[in-house]
Amino acid sequence: MAASASAPSTSRSLKRIVAASLIGTTIEWYDFFLYGSAAALVFNKLFFPESDPLVGTLLSFLTYAVGFAARPLGALVFGHYGDRLGRKKLLVISLLMMGGATFAIGLLPTHATVGAAAPVLLTVLRLVQGFALGGEWGGAVLLVSEHGDARRRGFWASWPQTGAPAGQLLATGVLSALTALMSDSAFAAWGWRIPFLLSGVLVLLGLWVRLSVDESPVFKAALAQAEARTSAAGATEKMPLVAVLRHHWRDVLIAMGARMAENISYYVITAFVLVYATTAASLSKQTALNAVLIASAVHFAVIPMWGALSDRIGRKPVYLAGALGVGAWTFPFFALIDTRSFGNVLLAVTVGLVFHGAMYAPQAAFFSEMFATRMRYSGASIGAQFSSVAAGAPAPLIATALLADYGSSTPVSLYVIAAALITLLAVGCARETRHRDLADIGAAATDPDGSRTPAADARTA
Repeated sequence: MAASASAPSTSRSLKRIVAASLIGTTIEWYDFFLYGSAAALVFNKLFFPESDPLVGTLLSFLTYAVGFAARPLGALVFGHYGDRLGRKKLLVISLLMMGGATFAIGLLPTHATVGAAAPVLLTVLRLVQGFALGGEWGGAVLLVSEHGDARRRGFWASWPQTGAPAGQLLATGVLSALTALMSDSAFAAWGWRIPFLLSGVLVLLGLWVRLSVDESPVFKAALAQAEARTSAAGATEKMPLVAVLRHHWRDVLIAMGARMAENISYYVITAFVLVYATTAASLSKQTALNAVLIASAVHFAVIPMWGALSDRIGRKPVYLAGALGVGAWTFPFFALIDTRSFGNVLLAVTVGLVFHGAMYAPQAAFFSEMFATRMRYSGASIGAQFSSVAAGAPAPLIATALLADYGSSTPVSLYVIAAALITLLAVGCARETRHRDLADIGAAATDPDGSRTPAADARTA
């Protein structure tokens, strides 16, 4: 059964699965990033109008960070049921939750209409977004990783990762078009609602695609074997969360550390840059949005390339190169923006996202290969999403506060460098995983309590 589960899907079915994961992930990241861009551009005026501009932006980013706080809870809930019931069902639920919350934001009354209730409602919907996204990432990358050819897993699993820049590209593109076509007053009055309401149409498309794919064969094989073992032994299988924390705590810590530079650098480069460029560098919103828009297209293109490279030389070397790159680039990044030249701003954001892609591309396969099948959704999601509370959630908030307190980009640069050092240490301590067989790890290699057997360790060494 393990052998059959490990057989790669046909090229046609694998491409359909990749497309389903990519489309759904793109929509969910569109929803999530749309909020971040709106928080930087208009939410400070619409929902926190009684504060001065920079404080309003800080409060706006605080509601942005709340979404990250809900992601670990989403990882726990979706991970648990994803390891018990399957990847596909939970991915459909996460898509509906995220799309529904985003559509509802587009209908929200502002502070001028309902007063203090407006930011409260905004925060509640942001919590729903974060909860849904906490379960989205793990399921999307596992669905591809567990279907794909092990020799090209880094490449195929990197495609759901392109959903992040694709979502950023879509969100930024819609906002950029609206700000170019509309006056500032019209955009603030009603134009900002359009991209949120557009999410309803996108969710229907993503739902149609996701319902057409099959459940992971690796998961189905592991589930059948787990049920047979527990029935024969009369034992009760432990909860995936308990098994992960008992037998994979080291891998969880490595995943959390690996995400520090990846998460922090991304939100500094794509969200905080809108604040820095329009305040410290006195550039227009359109200039900053266009730079992020073009750079996101490059980011989308390079992620599969980095993923393919990780299949050839390993996950660790590519990941370490990305962490080193973002750490070294942070001072030139702000120096280029300070020139107020669009070409230099574009160069700064593009190079930063290329280095980020070197971490983000192998991450899906890297994290998937760390955990056994019956706890893989939980393990990968917990490692990825718990770190977001300390990394991505406060990144724009911390960067904005540092800029407000010191009036300089130097503290922000040091902040990114510190994150890069943590990631270099975490990934440096990890084992190389690219030769591991996901079916071998999970289908017949674990005891009912989730622990690894000696045979499994020998096969995956």
